[in-house]
Amino acid sequence: HSTNSSAVMVLASDIDLLHPPAEFEKSKHKLKRLVQSPNSFFMDVKCQGCFNITTVFSHSQTVVLCGSCSAVLCQPTGGRARLT
Repeated sequence: HSTNSSAVMVLASDIDLLHPPAEFEKSKHKLKRLVQSPNSFFMDVKCQGCFNITTVFSHSQTVVLCGSCSAVLCQPTGGRARLT
């Protein structure tokens, strides 16, 4: 009698393990993904004052300043750096 309710329920193990969705893979730990990939990346940040482009690491642990006008480009946090 309860076979209808169990057939409608979707289990967490119903995802395709060979072709998982990208958002599901991104939420997993970097070593437990199907293919290991880092969470960090480099980005080009344009200064608001002088429009100079500087390459900044996403998980920077120091304050990054603009090379020409010394404006603050990003502030470090516990994980990812916060752009200003």
